[in-house]
Amino acid sequence: MDVFDRKKRSEVMSHIRGSNNRDTELAMIGIFKRVGISGWRRHQPLFGKPDFVFRRVRLVVFVDGCFWHSCPKHGKAPATHRFFWRTKLQENVWRDKLVTSTLRRLGWRVIRVWECEIKDQNQKIRLIRKLNL
Repeated sequence: MDVFDRKKRSEVMSHIRGSNNRDTELAMIGIFKRVGISGWRRHQPLFGKPDFVFRRVRLVVFVDGCFWHSCPKHGKAPATHRFFWRTKLQENVWRDKLVTSTLRRLGWRVIRVWECEIKDQNQKIRLIRKLNL
């Protein structure tokens, strides 16, 4: 059972932004700056709208929220409106796979980072190694 009524839930969900999210994209920018990674651009006109693009090395980075992209550890669909949420989240996963495979076919290296990886200090170290810049 949802703790909010339908109107309040709609209001809460309307405040979730698709970009400049403090827990994901802005946190990733902070990591890049702290470890001296430069050369990235945002809002580049590429298929799938990557969060970060390193054109010189043909690398794109997506920072995926655990809920919206169904993280295996933390992605959990709400108990109410199960069919809607299951369908919505499955479509997001399918789209992520399509975007990744399309960009790879076009010669881009694609890295997907989970929101939970950004929050965990040990994961941050692995994350920087994963970028291999």
